[in-house]
Amino acid sequence: MTVNTITTTPFPDQKPGTSGLRKKTAVFAQPHYLENFVQSLLDTLPDLAGKTLVVGGDGRYFNRPAIQTILKMAAAANVGRVLVGRGGLLSTPAASVLIRKYQAYGGIVLSASHNPGGADGDFGIKYNGTNGGPAAEAITNAIYARSRALQQYRVTTGPDIDLDTLGRCTIQTTIIEVLDPVADYADLMERLFDFAGIRSLFAEGNFRMCFDGMHAITGPYAHEILVNRLKSGSDTVIRGVPLEDFGGGHPDPNLVYAHELVERMYSPQAPGFGAASDGDGDRNMILGRHFFVTPSYSLAILAANARLVPGYKHGLRGIARSMPTSCAPDRVAAVLGIDCYETPTGWKYFGNLLDAGKVTLCGEESFGTGSDHVREKDGLWAVLFWLNILAVRRQSVESIVREHWRTYGRNYYSRHDYEEVDAGAAEQLVQELRNQLSVLPGKSFGRYRVNFADDFSYTDPVDQSVTLQQGIRIVMDEGARIVLRLSGTGTLGATLRVYIESFEPDVGRQDQDAQVALADLIRIAEQVAQIRKFTGRERPTVIT
Repeated sequence: MTVNTITTTPFPDQKPGTSGLRKKTAVFAQPHYLENFVQSLLDTLPDLAGKTLVVGGDGRYFNRPAIQTILKMAAAANVGRVLVGRGGLLSTPAASVLIRKYQAYGGIVLSASHNPGGADGDFGIKYNGTNGGPAAEAITNAIYARSRALQQYRVTTGPDIDLDTLGRCTIQTTIIEVLDPVADYADLMERLFDFAGIRSLFAEGNFRMCFDGMHAITGPYAHEILVNRLKSGSDTVIRGVPLEDFGGGHPDPNLVYAHELVERMYSPQAPGFGAASDGDGDRNMILGRHFFVTPSYSLAILAANARLVPGYKHGLRGIARSMPTSCAPDRVAAVLGIDCYETPTGWKYFGNLLDAGKVTLCGEESFGTGSDHVREKDGLWAVLFWLNILAVRRQSVESIVREHWRTYGRNYYSRHDYEEVDAGAAEQLVQELRNQLSVLPGKSFGRYRVNFADDFSYTDPVDQSVTLQQGIRIVMDEGARIVLRLSGTGTLGATLRVYIESFEPDVGRQDQDAQVALADLIRIAEQVAQIRKFTGRERPTVIT
């Protein structure tokens, strides 16, 4: 084998977002595009020679050829060893587990998370650092700067690596080790949770669950953990085989895209527990029989019940939530006497808090929950946490949630997504809102009065870095909020997310449908932000 140096020209659009670089698959597949970004990444990492990297992805279209390219470029960069999941597969949390367990220099994760896959779908690539979490902004900025100046990349020649056989081989002097993508992750879960107790729950015969793998990465993990180790039953996992196009579906675990699971959980024969995970395995949706648990409440309930779980029986150091996430976890933290941090959206903001030992659990309203066991959100971990709680409390999901409301009060909460709207119009909407921030406080809208309004900024308590303009907050008296922000996870147009929340301490008023309870605030959000005017939409694409 030899190393070829290929002349190239920079691409102007290789700036990573909060979750790496995401584009349409056809963009990544064009000549030099992937190679340019990978070379920019490799050039940015200091002292990479001889170190260990972890590589894998969610199995979407272009995953395999991209990995072959990365392995040959890593060899050209004199990387000492590359750990790659069999078949090129690794869930995002499993990649974090491997980085941390094997003390790797970092990892390259190939995924566009919950975005659609296939030749006409999306593709993504991101770098995770030594702690197993998404790269800091300083690194992603450096990668982008390097990509703007890149003139050449280096790649070894030779046949592709057999990704389907466990074992070792070499490219030049670089060792390529193909690992079981599930084993290390499953072993960690068995140390954190009471598998014997969960097995006993299934063994009683009157408890059933359904897990929807959405034809994405978590299918093999769910089969090994739920079916093989926990003996949940062979029919537990649906859509459990990863497919390059996710079976033509949208691998986002919400009430719209996981409709097959939702239909089962609201049917007369519904099992007691339902769950789903997304394209790369870092998100989760939790359902009881005829009952949906919002991600914000999932985080709050895990925190309130953490001492029931072996890995967290000694208590929590703190909780962190993203700013748009419901304030429900704050109420748990106050009762437990621990800190609750409010961060911008993006898992990397939790990384500093986790590394500094300030928090144990963290979560985002966008179906992401995790803990200090890795530096990513973790879908199956959240499912197992719920199963452990159910095994101890022997109550239904709904009864656990309703008991939580009686204890802490209920935060009515909903997210309205307007997907693929015109980017310019979305930016104009946000700018018009910014122009109103100084005059909104003190205004009344029906029974609600604006307490304060701002564009959220965050000062990291660990390194004192400042992040600005992270979402418009309109906070009313008595704990009601409207939050609006643009999401950076899509590849077409812009996604406007509108979050609506109100607090209800009265037990007699906690049984309303969320959309009914929030109807006045939803109308106020439309009125203040002029959503129909700017987006041209009469209704959201997705409501959760």
